[in-house]
Amino acid sequence: MMLDDTDRAILNRMQDDLPLTSHPYAAIADELGIEESDLLSRLSRMKEDRVITRFGPFFDAAAMGGAFCLCAMAVPPQEFETVLTKVNAHPEVAHNYERTHRLNMWFVLATETPEGIAIAAEAIERDTGITVLQFPKLQEFFIGFRVAA
Repeated sequence: MMLDDTDRAILNRMQDDLPLTSHPYAAIADELGIEESDLLSRLSRMKEDRVITRFGPFFDAAAMGGAFCLCAMAVPPQEFETVLTKVNAHPEVAHNYERTHRLNMWFVLATETPEGIAIAAEAIERDTGITVLQFPKLQEFFIGFRVAA
């Protein structure tokens, strides 16, 4: 899919904070000089075309009493898709990545309580028969990651 200048402007703008108004998309569309319906249809199209795969907020789970944990599994290659489906079926799995390494499946667990991490990891182990290695966060860094479109 080819992105035009308006698509790029939308992608760049949507990486900033959303306005705290009852109609944030209308406010952003106004900033960009387009109609709200055009903004929403372009975002939908870009999501359908997988230009963007996720659109949503990042929450500080620890500040709200919850937890995040990076996890890894050594999944036999012939079972990868089956295990991927089982792991992703857990609502605590925030995102999941395949890597070319013995530990070839990496994912993040996000839970409402710190104890929820172990509970979710144990459930995944029961569902898959594969050990879930947990790498809890020791220190947090905010890098302000942005991707210019």
